[in-house]
Amino acid sequence: MKNYDVTVIGGGPGGLAAAISADNAGASTLLIEREARLGGVLKQCIHDGFGVIRFGEKLSGCEYATRLIRELETTGAELMLSTFVSKAEKQRDGYLLTLTSRGGMERVFTKALVLATGCRERTAKQVAIHGTRPAGVFTAGTAQAFLNVRGQMPGKRCVILGSGDIGLIMARRLTLEGARVLGVYEAKPDPSGLMRNISQCLWDFDIPLHLSKTVTTVHGDERVEAVTVAEVDEKMRPIAGTEEYIPCDTLILSVGLIPENELAESLGVPLDKKTKGPFCDQSYMTLVDGVFSCGNTLHVSDLADYVSESGDAAGRRAASYARRERSLLPVNISRDFSYVVPQYLDPEADLSETVFFFRTAAERKKTKLRILLDGVEIKQKQYNGLRPPEMERIPFDLSGAGLTKDSKLELLMEEVRS
Repeated sequence: MKNYDVTVIGGGPGGLAAAISADNAGASTLLIEREARLGGVLKQCIHDGFGVIRFGEKLSGCEYATRLIRELETTGAELMLSTFVSKAEKQRDGYLLTLTSRGGMERVFTKALVLATGCRERTAKQVAIHGTRPAGVFTAGTAQAFLNVRGQMPGKRCVILGSGDIGLIMARRLTLEGARVLGVYEAKPDPSGLMRNISQCLWDFDIPLHLSKTVTTVHGDERVEAVTVAEVDEKMRPIAGTEEYIPCDTLILSVGLIPENELAESLGVPLDKKTKGPFCDQSYMTLVDGVFSCGNTLHVSDLADYVSESGDAAGRRAASYARRERSLLPVNISRDFSYVVPQYLDPEADLSETVFFFRTAAERKKTKLRILLDGVEIKQKQYNGLRPPEMERIPFDLSGAGLTKDSKLELLMEEVRS
């Protein structure tokens, strides 16, 4: 049985960055990926917009992944592809992993574990769409894989439910390939994607966006023939009498992402109901010692650059992990926040590179964010506007702030009046 200092599970942008940084920090490192190729979802992202922060230039998802893969190849990290972690068991000094691959089953031991398993898409069943189960209903990611990887058109007359970024990008992609996108329908009163994607993917191609409307029924036997859409009230309930029958052959769902954390749950890692990912401290260690989390496994990020950033930090901290007692200080937030990551701070660990990621709970105009320690403001930042779909990032050197296990740290928002 092989032994490693750090084992990273997942070969997307977060896992690749974690494996690279762990190896660079001197740890014996193993990277496990269940698919036959590294890169995660980036393999099917042929649009640009990746890498502006990390590499200082616009890259496609494929180019971004390739750069990380080439960087990994220069390290001494070991790699296992087409391999599943079927079981993870906590041991006295680390974790015992049972792996399954074409070669059979084997076990490895690791001192620290980095979970970089990404996220999955919500399905039609999870958003309670009624009707039959014909061909032609795809998640946006599946449609993207069909078109960009397999070169196959999902359909010709498409309705998109949900205004998430993948759905917006697919509206443009399908249009460019000759399909007709009849409209994007969003149950919320505000769009869920980034404004740049709404502008570049919908407005530039005259694709209509319908807010406060949802798909209630799918029609068709062997293939989708039509969908029924309806307006919804403030509680997301369809309003009787507002139904509209729309003939189409394809329904594409962009209705949210869920972090993949079945493995984390099997190890007893507590999850945050708001992020659907693990609670963690500033080192990206979860509440279970020796288990780290990064990227979309931790919380769904807007940019692959931020996914890789958290992977860098998680891999580096996992490499220097030494078992000890932790006194975790909770990060208190007001109701104005949807969530903040990390949710805890470890006063005894390195605080010099602390980064807070957060989303606002509701759309706000000019806003001041204040960080208070024991009632005294230690940092503030002003925003011209905040939107729930757009994640914000605040780096903060807290090493000289004097945090102790008895401190109280608060993040507050205040309206700025002109």
